[in-house]
Amino acid sequence: MQLSDAVSKAEWDNFITAHKEANFLQSWDFYEFHLARGKKVVRRVLIKDGTIVAAYAGVVETAKRGKYLAIAGGPILDWGDTKIVKMVFDDIRVQGLASGCVFVRVRPQLELSDKSLKLMRKLGLVKAPMYLSVEYAGILDLSKTKEEILAEASQGFRRKLRKAEKLDIEVKACDDDAAIGDFCKLEKLHAERQRYVAFSSEFLKKQFEAFRKGGEVLIYTARKDGEILAQNFMIFYGAEASYHYGVSSELGTKYSAAPLLHLAAMDEARKRGCVRYNLWGIVGREETSHRFYGVSEFKRSFGCEELKYTPAHDMVLKPLKYQLTKLVETARKKRRHV
Repeated sequence: MQLSDAVSKAEWDNFITAHKEANFLQSWDFYEFHLARGKKVVRRVLIKDGTIVAAYAGVVETAKRGKYLAIAGGPILDWGDTKIVKMVFDDIRVQGLASGCVFVRVRPQLELSDKSLKLMRKLGLVKAPMYLSVEYAGILDLSKTKEEILAEASQGFRRKLRKAEKLDIEVKACDDDAAIGDFCKLEKLHAERQRYVAFSSEFLKKQFEAFRKGGEVLIYTARKDGEILAQNFMIFYGAEASYHYGVSSELGTKYSAAPLLHLAAMDEARKRGCVRYNLWGIVGREETSHRFYGVSEFKRSFGCEELKYTPAHDMVLKPLKYQLTKLVETARKKRRHV
């Protein structure tokens, strides 16, 4: 077996999408987006008898305290094969050092368990002071029909849906420049209203363009009398449809337009063969002071399963510099209520 840089998009995506636990976080196009941002990207494959048996992709991020390699949703491999796991994590260390990183942050696509945490420790990793991508997600099973999903949703959700269905709201999905342009404008207004820092239009447009090339993205838009009420940025990759971003106007919240967008996206996901609809981040019911508590309760109203991934862990490469990172990130997490 030998590790090398990945060179074929087709071979990469065929391998990643063959694993039902994987999603766009390890897709080829997500790292094309990072390259478009001017970032260094690492894409590695483990080959056995001419076939890929493991893969991981990461991006080198630059912070004031030094660089680090971020591997979200990976590596993708057989976690039960100790030889493969060791070879891949040894290679991750080599790539992190070669990129001049202080540490490597890994958030594997591995359900949280005592066994998974023990494995992280065995590999020499420590729990990260800050998250890397979603660690606690709301998941809907798309093998269920619309009627079955609605039967399991909360009464509040069904009430909002009935209200929206009576209001002659138009829902449209497209991947044109106008759609992402509208999304960027609405996101800025939404961020001002909800008091969070909006993504730059450049960031959103580059991400959209990377996924559009592979036919993996759609913007869902709800309108009433020509006015945009809400929009969802959806990514379809492998077995999973991902609710990546969502924004709404004040009127959109009043009219409860969002459920219509999700149901339309679920229909498209089934057509594409997706078996899972990922609503993304939620927080615990007890975390009432968390800034994502409100949106988490909205996602729970769908009747979703709650999936906990093994949290982000760090492979420390430069211990002295890493201690500064740990102190700063621990304080930042507490200050931001995340």
